[in-house]
Amino acid sequence: MTTAPVPAANITVDGTGLLCVTLLLRLRDGIQHAQPGAIVHIIATDPATPLDLPAWCHMTGHIYLGPVPAHDQPVYALRLAADARPTRADTPWHPAAESH
Repeated sequence: MTTAPVPAANITVDGTGLLCVTLLLRLRDGIQHAQPGAIVHIIATDPATPLDLPAWCHMTGHIYLGPVPAHDQPVYALRLAADARPTRADTPWHPAAESH
């Protein structure tokens, strides 16, 4: 089985030494003005990242691309979705409340 190479980054978010909670805050700030389709590489040393980042992508609609090989630190990639669902300003691991 062969896997496609992960595309080069348009944006890199450095979460070295951050817990996933803080990493998601930094990630959301880092992609706030990015265009849909942009490739984001996230440097993340929190051991929970391989579980939390795909779950966050699933919740928001961004496309998780997986780990990026050949780096000194763990790096993960995602592609920004045009129809991504917003998250709460202070808690990006929760979807924003829907207005009725």
